[in-house]
Amino acid sequence: MPINITMPALSPTMEEGNLSKWLVKEGDKVSPGDVIAEIETDKATMEVEAVDEGTVAKLVVPAGTEGVKVNALIAVLAAEGEDAASAAKSGDGAAPAKAEAKQEKAPISPPVGEMSTKSTEGGAVPPAAGSEAPPSGLPAISPTRGEISQSANGRIFASPLARRIAKEAGVDVSAVTGSGPHGRVVRADVEAAISSGGAKAAPAAKAAAAGAPAPAAAAPKPMSDEQVLKLFAEGSYELVPHDNMRKTIARRLVEAKTTIPHFYLTLDCELDALLALRTQINAAAPVKKTEKGETPAYKLSVNDMVIKALAMALMAVPDANASWTENAMVKHKHADVGVAVSIPGGLITPIIRRADEKTLSVISNEMKDLAGRARSRKLKPEEYQGGTTAVSNLGMFGIKDFSAVINPPHATILAVGAGEQRAVVKNGEIKIATIMSVTLSTDHRAVDGALGAELLVAFKRMVENPMGMLV
Repeated sequence: MPINITMPALSPTMEEGNLSKWLVKEGDKVSPGDVIAEIETDKATMEVEAVDEGTVAKLVVPAGTEGVKVNALIAVLAAEGEDAASAAKSGDGAAPAKAEAKQEKAPISPPVGEMSTKSTEGGAVPPAAGSEAPPSGLPAISPTRGEISQSANGRIFASPLARRIAKEAGVDVSAVTGSGPHGRVVRADVEAAISSGGAKAAPAAKAAAAGAPAPAAAAPKPMSDEQVLKLFAEGSYELVPHDNMRKTIARRLVEAKTTIPHFYLTLDCELDALLALRTQINAAAPVKKTEKGETPAYKLSVNDMVIKALAMALMAVPDANASWTENAMVKHKHADVGVAVSIPGGLITPIIRRADEKTLSVISNEMKDLAGRARSRKLKPEEYQGGTTAVSNLGMFGIKDFSAVINPPHATILAVGAGEQRAVVKNGEIKIATIMSVTLSTDHRAVDGALGAELLVAFKRMVENPMGMLV
């Protein structure tokens, strides 16, 4: 029987990807573990392996296609002993991907992902393109959205976002047909029902509307692309299409800023003791021989020490080391600190796992390795997904202070400004000290003002008494 190969979900948040390159052609035989394609996600270009054995009967989606939805049919394998021409016919009726072909990008050698394949029995239709199925082995609850699947007891399950949109539009979720795993209702299903007018209004919404005052005028819609371009003289600009990374950053920032109640706390920290200790530690670094000659085994940066200080502060204030979900507070046992790294076209946040347990030299070397591979888009998904908090440091650009946007599922993010000499008052006298302003953004649902202040004070204590990071 033909084996359908579908667009794999290479991360829990992936909804679509670009099929950059096929590494096989029709008629080739493949075995489990063979790399058959390169797929560009929002974070990296992933080599994808086959999990079934067979002959490539048809490549449904051509190389260079953008915006291929997760679970969309991309190729068909003929099983052993099966006629390839007959198997290829099973892919002839597949709906073409709503994407535009583009020139192939230079291949990058990223981590290996597994290709999702499903056998069809009796001509069964493959999963609908755009269904939000998580990758194999992942739990039904999405780590970023909290979506849950449909159960067999008749209860209707839907993502929180789908429920909210349905409620605001007066749509009964139970009347919407879900396209997610096991019939789960997702945002696209609700939006389709609203546009078609096929879903009945929720009884509760009707009752509320009957006795409610007339709603306020709807907020104006954002300007369309055409409206924006009309504001500029023709020929005075060029259009650079958004890549997957920029689209994902835009979507997640809007989601974070509009659904997370941000709360901001700013504090000044004296850096003189930390800078003196950093100089002393770097001077004592052992020398090792490499191809480039003798180099120190490590070289600490201020950011390395900030990562360690934040990790230890979270251990000192464990209630702040948390993530919010609708049903429970997730209390983390270790501090996994993400660090925002700027890369061409956007940014990525590699994670120092268990930073509270690692020495400064280990954190420093690990951070250099992660940042280097992040810029070449060679990070594995587990190296940038998850985490319990994050650090965003713009001090190297001379930025004095700023507020960062929380990256779900984190409940906090620390924005670090530049260390600069300022006049301070000590014991009634004006002194010069190196001061660094930091701003903690918190998800007020999980970390309220008092708890956030306690965490920031613990961080300040570690920075101003840095010897505590060595014991």
